[in-house]
Amino acid sequence: MKEQWMNDLKTIVNPDDIKIDEPLNKYTMTKLGGNADLLVMPSTEEEAAEVVKYAHQHDVPLFLLGNGSNMVIRDGGLRGIVLNLSKLDEIRIEGTTVYAQAGALIIDVSRAAAAQSLSGLEFSCGIPGSVGGAMAMNAGAYGGEINDVIVSCKIMTPSGDILNLTKEQLELGYRQSIIAKKGYYALSSIFELKKGDQATIDETIADLTYKRESKQPLEFPSAGSVFKRPPGHFAGKLIQDSGLQGKGVGGAEVSTKHAGFIINKGNATATDYIETIRMVQRTVKEKFNIDLETEVKIVGEDVK
Repeated sequence: MKEQWMNDLKTIVNPDDIKIDEPLNKYTMTKLGGNADLLVMPSTEEEAAEVVKYAHQHDVPLFLLGNGSNMVIRDGGLRGIVLNLSKLDEIRIEGTTVYAQAGALIIDVSRAAAAQSLSGLEFSCGIPGSVGGAMAMNAGAYGGEINDVIVSCKIMTPSGDILNLTKEQLELGYRQSIIAKKGYYALSSIFELKKGDQATIDETIADLTYKRESKQPLEFPSAGSVFKRPPGHFAGKLIQDSGLQGKGVGGAEVSTKHAGFIINKGNATATDYIETIRMVQRTVKEKFNIDLETEVKIVGEDVK
């Protein structure tokens, strides 16, 4: 079947942009994950839509992979087609309006806006994700979130139809959106920012970058902040107070630098990482009777 899908998709996408049995650990921030049956990297939104339509019409499983910053892919990998939009990375600025395709990194959008003295996206200067991923989860940090600056988002439905959704239609909430709820695929977004003072913008970005680099274990692969903030608490504090820093399963470990992060020390499997997540959830539940909900998505299949 993989060979058939590949031959069919060669009529839609450049054959060099289709990879069979591709290791996904090359595309995730954790450096974990098994193989994709087929990894497809379209060069245009039209190509992306045709790939989605093909998968829908032929009942082929389809998974959208951003820059792999907020997920753990199991060791058995992903079946069907894995769609990677990293080639859709255009960023365009007109006045105070910023247009960015889904494959662009939100950090790069933040920097491009700052270079034009535009304020509003400073909070995202350290978020290691794509625009599409940031839209799907209403990404936020340091008191700001996508909801503060978004105007509209162009999306694809699971059947390949393209729609433009307004801010209200996106139903953005804490780490959620209609994109995630309905299984849509973000293609591009329009943000509205404000003219700001260049020195103030630069100072804010420098300060937030320092906070991130000094407090987060960026020297190790990780999925970023693993858990959502439980009401009235901070996940990292609960994990720290549970005495879990430095503990883990196999090559995965709760960071000693920031308890909200689980790192891959270099030899972890996805199973190690997931079992460490479960260990943290069990321990915090036993100690504080609080259920920690994962912010990271766990996808794919176990090794058979």
